[in-house]
Amino acid sequence: AGATVMDITQILLAAQSPDGNLRSAAEGNIKQFQEQNLSNFLLSLSVELSNDERPPESRRLAGIILKNSLDAKDSAKKELLIQQWVSLDPSIKLQIKESLLITLGSSVGDARQTSSQVIAKIASIEIPRREWQDLIAKLLSNMTQPGASAPLKQATLEALGYVCEEIPPEHLEQNQVNAVLTAVVQGMNQTELSSEVRLAAVKALYNALDFAESNFANEMERTFIMKVICDTAVSKEVEIRQAAFECLVAIASTYYVHLDPYMQTIFNLTANAVKGDEEPVALQAVEFWSTICEEEIELQEEYEGSDDANSTVNYRFIEKALPSLVPMLLETLLKQEEDQEQDDNAWNISMSGGTCLGLIARTVGDAIVPLVMPFVEANITKPDWRCREAATFAFGSILDGPSLEKLAPLVQAGLDFLLNTMNDPNSQVKDTTAWTLGRVFELLHSPCSTNPIISNANLPRIMAVLLESSKDVPNVAEKVCGAIYFLAQGYEDAEPASSLLTPYLPNVIAALLTAADRGDMTHVRLRASAYEALNEIVRVSNIPETSSIIGQLLQEIMRRLNLTFDHQIFSSGDKEKQSDLQALLCGVLQVIIQKLSSSDAKSIIAQTADQLMLLFLRVFACHSATVHEEAMLAIGALAYATGPDFVKYMPEFFKYLEAGLQNYEEYQVCSISVGVVGDICRALEDKILPFCDGIMTVLLKDLSNSQLNRSVKPPIFSCFGDIALAIGENFEKYLPYAMPMLQGAAELLVVLDQNDEDMVDYGNQLRRGIFEAYSGILQGIKGAKAQLMIPYAGHLLQFTEAVYKDRSRSMSFLLPFFFVTLLHG
Repeated sequence: AGATVMDITQILLAAQSPDGNLRSAAEGNIKQFQEQNLSNFLLSLSVELSNDERPPESRRLAGIILKNSLDAKDSAKKELLIQQWVSLDPSIKLQIKESLLITLGSSVGDARQTSSQVIAKIASIEIPRREWQDLIAKLLSNMTQPGASAPLKQATLEALGYVCEEIPPEHLEQNQVNAVLTAVVQGMNQTELSSEVRLAAVKALYNALDFAESNFANEMERTFIMKVICDTAVSKEVEIRQAAFECLVAIASTYYVHLDPYMQTIFNLTANAVKGDEEPVALQAVEFWSTICEEEIELQEEYEGSDDANSTVNYRFIEKALPSLVPMLLETLLKQEEDQEQDDNAWNISMSGGTCLGLIARTVGDAIVPLVMPFVEANITKPDWRCREAATFAFGSILDGPSLEKLAPLVQAGLDFLLNTMNDPNSQVKDTTAWTLGRVFELLHSPCSTNPIISNANLPRIMAVLLESSKDVPNVAEKVCGAIYFLAQGYEDAEPASSLLTPYLPNVIAALLTAADRGDMTHVRLRASAYEALNEIVRVSNIPETSSIIGQLLQEIMRRLNLTFDHQIFSSGDKEKQSDLQALLCGVLQVIIQKLSSSDAKSIIAQTADQLMLLFLRVFACHSATVHEEAMLAIGALAYATGPDFVKYMPEFFKYLEAGLQNYEEYQVCSISVGVVGDICRALEDKILPFCDGIMTVLLKDLSNSQLNRSVKPPIFSCFGDIALAIGENFEKYLPYAMPMLQGAAELLVVLDQNDEDMVDYGNQLRRGIFEAYSGILQGIKGAKAQLMIPYAGHLLQFTEAVYKDRSRSMSFLLPFFFVTLLHG
């Protein structure tokens, strides 16, 4: 291998050359070497990486190729790489691993770090297979050997951390875990002079926490680990303090039950960090309390009304800490950054403090209100904008959790104030006020309650303010659109109360369309928010009194969709912008079609159906690569609205439907297309017959395709039922194909893992899909043809019995209906 190792340096350097020809020749050479002799190739790479004489550029690329030869994002490819590694000659694997372990002591930082990552990738393949069992011992000896250099210790701790990140806890023996924790804790010791080593140790501890279950169960070990972390949380290096708090956050969720004795110490640490430490540390200190809230909210939800003896104890840490915790968080609200509302990705201490207050409100309910309201009242009128914004943010943050009785009087007293504040000179105050109004409408506005927040008395003022503020700067206008959305949503199940909105409809629609135009290219979030609010306004509008207004809106949205076809497309970015806008507009059209078709206003749809269908087909034609989801959904609504008349569009539409049904990569598109087949079946009934061969062929192909996401399979079974209901006894010719598929799926139900929540969920969807398929087929094939079903009767009864016995009983309510169908058949 001597010569090979020599040559690879030059090839690796050439592969990074600015000269394209040199580069592609070198890449070809690398590929050839890899394909002809993988074991020698990987060995040469590891030798290159370990050799301090070689240039850093070639070593870096050697490390990258080595890592990519062991792991891939795509699971099928990863499986292949694992098999390739497993089948290599063991003596060569040993050489590669030794070479990597040597590299941990390299004088070049880049090489050390890469080798620690590659070691973890190999460990993730080998340790679960009970191989490389001496790895942990070898790494630990680097920590304990006399005179080990700081860089070697740092790289070793990084390797330990990566190994813990890559492998599941059950694959390390307890004595190995103990040894890892010992080494890590030694690395964190203040007597360790190198801060790089201490930082690597804290980060490794973070990754090792999942392995430490039995150590945390032992009081002495637990107290020792907690003491080390708490000591490290006051180190002089900011990065180390931050990493120690990250460990505390992880412990809050993993080991909540063990925290009680340490909470006073942790409270003091977090309070000091929040008051005076640098922002990255303070953020983690707040995150600790947010995590405790999440744990306690989950405990409350789990044990609502049950006196379960083996339930996790809820220590009510938040309730106990409230008097000191809330004031500490309220102070953070005053530390806003200038212009943070302009940046969608901003995250700082004031935002995290508000988020934590919101979680506390959900944890303790009414108890938070008296602790926050004095702060709100004291700051809401101060001249400094920071005080006004913090007061509004505090108020908006505590609206979810406390009872309506507790909040309603405060909101009724404060609503007028909030509306006035929409004229505040400061944009950030207006942004937060609009957000708070949205929260008030979302959480507390219910028109049918005895003392509703919004009434005939204050609606004119609310509307006037929202319409005026929808013209404000884009980030404020976006929040205002959100408030309009929630205001409308309150009327969803409150017919005829939504008549209250009718007088405002033309102005609200006009304002939202203007806002959408303003957000066109620069503020896409404003545009999306405006169209979502528009959809909600249409959904709750009261027909027939608004049908002519909605009819005009239909024309306007069609006009806008038509304009998108004239967009200049110069790049994939332009294409994406066009597609996003088409998605929003098709979404509005879908809502309008659904609204008008559910009422006496159907005629409006009948008159525009041809134009609508033409627009949707043009949207499809714009996007050759993928079927447009929103256009597909809108067509489903149109089919439902036009009924049997929809058949005239089928010849033109069918190729797009077929493409959607065959889109395995973007399974949502496939799933939506399957749903649209159901809509069309219900609309066309037996007029769908000429297209059924094509549809059934694709659906059966979908079911046998292992690449297709499993969530699409239950809807496909339901779709069989829709088709059988539509074409009746003509379904006969598909029975030999469809029934075995259904039987196979029913058999799969028996072996699903009942302990895996996702699997139980999937099982329920599958059961419902099979159920809908069988009942559709039984109702479709009846009368003279019923004897066709006799060969399958045994399976049907077996399935029925399985559903009846099913523990989760999510389906048992359908059984009587199913038996009736069976008997009639």
